[in-house]
Amino acid sequence: MAYEYIFGIFACFLGFVLFYYNTRTNKTAAAAASTVVSARNGEVTEGTATDIIIVGAGVAGAALAYTLGKDGRRVRVIERDLNEPDRIVGELLQPGGYLKLIELGLEDCVDEIDAQRVFGYALFKDGKNTKLSYPLENFHSDVAGRSFHNGRFIQRMRHKAASLPNVSLEQGSVTSLIEEKGTVKGIQYKTKDGQEFMAYAPLTIVCDGGFSNLRRSLSNPKVDVPSCFVGLILENCELPHANHGHVIIADPSPILFYPISSTEIRCLVDVPGQKVPSVSNGEMAHYLKTTVAPQIPPQLYTAFITAVNKGNIRTMTNRSMPAAPQPTPGALLLGDAFNMRHPLTGGGMTVALSDIVLLRDLLRPLHNLHDASALCRYLESFYTLRKPVASTINTLAGALYKVFSASADKAREEMREACFDYLSLGGAFSEGPISLLSGLNPHPISLVLHFFAVAIYGVGRLLLPFPSPTRIWTGARLISGASGIIFPIIRAEGVRQMFFPATVPAYYRAPPVD
Repeated sequence: MAYEYIFGIFACFLGFVLFYYNTRTNKTAAAAASTVVSARNGEVTEGTATDIIIVGAGVAGAALAYTLGKDGRRVRVIERDLNEPDRIVGELLQPGGYLKLIELGLEDCVDEIDAQRVFGYALFKDGKNTKLSYPLENFHSDVAGRSFHNGRFIQRMRHKAASLPNVSLEQGSVTSLIEEKGTVKGIQYKTKDGQEFMAYAPLTIVCDGGFSNLRRSLSNPKVDVPSCFVGLILENCELPHANHGHVIIADPSPILFYPISSTEIRCLVDVPGQKVPSVSNGEMAHYLKTTVAPQIPPQLYTAFITAVNKGNIRTMTNRSMPAAPQPTPGALLLGDAFNMRHPLTGGGMTVALSDIVLLRDLLRPLHNLHDASALCRYLESFYTLRKPVASTINTLAGALYKVFSASADKAREEMREACFDYLSLGGAFSEGPISLLSGLNPHPISLVLHFFAVAIYGVGRLLLPFPSPTRIWTGARLISGASGIIFPIIRAEGVRQMFFPATVPAYYRAPPVD
């Protein structure tokens, strides 16, 4: 009896030891499973488990990080420079983009940065001007465009994203994607002091801007550089139409003015081609004073010359790039790394924020992101679903830039004049185009109808009251020229996805079953 009693105590003790050892082993295994261990050049680094890696923390990256973090995803953001950016574009958010900002819960990011409300545009041509107001009657009084310093806006979004406990922002330069058998597993990046690290996640989203060095791994980009912007800041002056963007239809190409704070007005001078006059040897200042200054409104002339004399002249190439994705398991492109358009209409941030809302909604039903192939097939629907909004804004930007630019072709000049006069008619003639530009009516068919309405209006001006053979020929070339402007842009965007997205099989992709 005593023997059995002693044996029972020993068995209990042994069971306790085995249970304790098994618990410790499981904890160690779980810790190892939640840790990423990688080696390169003999260096071993560790990082905690991550659901999604985001490359870049500009407008798209920061907004996406907050959005996904708010949905409970563990997000890791790698940004080349976390200091406040200083750019001359990305400073005007259209009302359609502001509505997306509200949807994402980021509308307070335009607060406390001296952002200015924008209610429409004013067009100037040959001494005439017309005002085009956004159709905001059916929206809350807070809904309008916003203009601001780009860097201040980005920093507000970065701080908001970093305030979430499951979002981490790190400074580093991503050098490459890590691929295994055609699937992206993560990224390789360098810290400021030159150390190399690897980070892994089931999904990597690349949104590192217009100069992305990773896009070629995930798309087949065809980048066009139609022009360059020359940027100035005007001080101590007022715009002819308060709280409006101003477009001067000038020679050789448009000039833009809009407020970016309560005391500053941004001026962007478009210079066609990839080469601009030299800033360092004074050629640029001479060009601005002799070619540009005589064409701007008198109210801004003195401030413009003062800004030129100050010498703080910035330049930036304008890039256009249709989205050309190569669906890749484990990775996705977003923002300017994925799709660009001429910045004349200020539509870039609206497209990016619209894409983020769509991507958020697609990812929400998914609890498991680890089946890379199934996730990739499902997210092919993203490329189709985004098309109506993105392609409308992209096509409008490209077409308007070509129409507003001067040309030696008589038919093209007639089209430019017709466009200004058509928009000056008011009513549906101005409300339709401005609703497209503002992102409030992103319908491709509406864009095409208005574009050709301008062309037909131009032909009518030529033929009335008495048509002549020369005028008839010019009218025919006007219609031909209009077709030559818009149809190549539409073809690059994708006719089927743009106008008939419901016919694309990916449109109906359902979330993969966990």
